[in-house]
Amino acid sequence: MKPLKRPVRRGLLVAHVAVSVSWLGLTVGLLALGITAFATGDPTTVGAATRAMKIFGDWLVVPVALLALVSGLVLALGTPWGLARHRWVWTKFWLTLITTGLSVFSLRPGIDAAAASKAVDINLVIAPSVATATYLFITAISILKPWGLTRRGRRLRFSASSAKSVDARSPRQTA
Repeated sequence: MKPLKRPVRRGLLVAHVAVSVSWLGLTVGLLALGITAFATGDPTTVGAATRAMKIFGDWLVVPVALLALVSGLVLALGTPWGLARHRWVWTKFWLTLITTGLSVFSLRPGIDAAAASKAVDINLVIAPSVATATYLFITAISILKPWGLTRRGRRLRFSASSAKSVDARSPRQTA
């Protein structure tokens, strides 16, 4: 993919961070509603919490998850970070892909079942808890950028430095 121009990259980065933070906030909201519905004995509160979770699940979870995944993928492919050059980017990609899949194929059906039966089991507390922890971990590695290069990244860096050193010794001017 062609590198993104600076204004496009910066705009996309702002959009990606905003969507990712929204996904984290949405998950914390689902966690609060799940805990409320699970811990209360009041059927009215359970019904209200599950209906609110259903609205979040039906209208927000899938678009926000997909936007986070797609914007992150475009950023990775359109910047020098690459998708498979650095372990932290590769880890973020796979965790985002897995959590997007779980949101679509596990969390939403669980919310729909709870809203239909007006009963919540522990899974609607565990799923948002694990998702929240995962998103916080993704946020941390985005900031800290640990673990260095992947094998592919080391190979690309080595081949780039080899080409530069050969060009530097060459008496002819290179591109």
